[in-house]
Amino acid sequence: MVGSIDKLHQSLNSNGSFNNCNGLEEKLDELRHLLCKNDGDPLRIVSVGAGAWGSVFAALLQDSYGQFRDKVQIRIWRRPGKAVDRATAEHLFEVINSREDVLRRLIRRCAYLKYVEARLGDRTLLADEILKDGFCLNMIDTPLCPLKVVTNLQEAVWDADIVVNGLPSTETHEVFEEISKYWKERITVPIIISLSKGIEAALHPVPHIITPTQMINRATGVPIENILYLGGPNIASEIYNKEYANARLCGVEKWRKPLAKFLRQPHFIVWDNSDLVTHEVMGGLKNVYAIGAGMVAALTNESATSKSVYFAHCTSEMIFITHLLAEEPEKLAGPLLADTYVTLLKGRNAWYGQMLAKGELSRDMGDSISGKGMIQGVSAVGAFYELLSQSSLSVLHPDGDKHVAPVELCPLLKTLYKILITREKSAQAILQALRDETLNDPRERIEIAQTHAFYKPSLLGQP
Repeated sequence: MVGSIDKLHQSLNSNGSFNNCNGLEEKLDELRHLLCKNDGDPLRIVSVGAGAWGSVFAALLQDSYGQFRDKVQIRIWRRPGKAVDRATAEHLFEVINSREDVLRRLIRRCAYLKYVEARLGDRTLLADEILKDGFCLNMIDTPLCPLKVVTNLQEAVWDADIVVNGLPSTETHEVFEEISKYWKERITVPIIISLSKGIEAALHPVPHIITPTQMINRATGVPIENILYLGGPNIASEIYNKEYANARLCGVEKWRKPLAKFLRQPHFIVWDNSDLVTHEVMGGLKNVYAIGAGMVAALTNESATSKSVYFAHCTSEMIFITHLLAEEPEKLAGPLLADTYVTLLKGRNAWYGQMLAKGELSRDMGDSISGKGMIQGVSAVGAFYELLSQSSLSVLHPDGDKHVAPVELCPLLKTLYKILITREKSAQAILQALRDETLNDPRERIEIAQTHAFYKPSLLGQP
């Protein structure tokens, strides 16, 4: 009987919910064997970056595998010293007191008093401090399990077997360049799983896209075979609350198959795919149009008709762009539309577009928004516009009488660029773009893409 009680306690995850251990230890052992880990040497997994998705990813692993402490070590790195403002501290206190399980946990850990003091304004909380208690600054309303937080980057990564990139694309190269200094003496090559959705554009020697996995490869020298991308139609907070979700792990078969199995949970199904870079780029593309969708929703008081018109035009532009980027674009249609749909419903980029249109945010506030984190779609708008405005990529205009840069057939992308990057237009311009009587039927744009040899391998760095 005592043994049964002990097993029951071992099956309780740190949030207090029952976690089915069946098969977890076997999956962990399989991955340890693949990575040649000896007994007594834990598998070291570290998430670099503590945004919403990076924090949830680490918490999911902690909830599933944290009980096997002698076999796996799960940690998360974030920069130290970021203060939690008074309004956020007050809201955090309300969240804590609304959840009995969280309240009991903090009292048991002797951590509740500091949140009382922060609520009263008697002390300042730090983002890394609250993360240890399971609170992500970008997702206060969704308490996570307590996490092992490391604020020293060298300590976090120097001996890690698996590194999860939870950084925005705009920070990925810089941080991994720093990490590369700590890996100079490494004998084994780590595995890196990138969660980042964003791109940069490079124009030399030919116009091409640089993705986070490529940034990591260039910054660290880790072979691209050891770098994977995980993305899919999901919202981080809902995944942690065990809403059914899918994701797709892309990379070489040697690693993606066993890692997909390791990450898979009853409510979080992980598929796998060999096409890494294209799926990664599509993850950045949908953020571009999500911002515009948020603007349209706000400016039309959530008009279903206006939103559907926008959806028709934005999906036709995305299909057009995928035909430029991918050799087999039809394979991307399902994943791209699904990822776009969930982002329009509840993503931070759509929210950002709404707040801009309502005047509750301004572009002068930058792309990193308190309580939300980095709005990846803004830099992606700039990158896609810069790339597709190159005359060397010109395509035939629907009228058939001239060649134009691809961006000329993407009026929504052009308008978003003028709103977000050059700031020469207000959010209202997105409606003007939709109502332009000269705008081509979305069907024509798709037909052009499908009937012409549009594929430009150089855009994704392919020969």
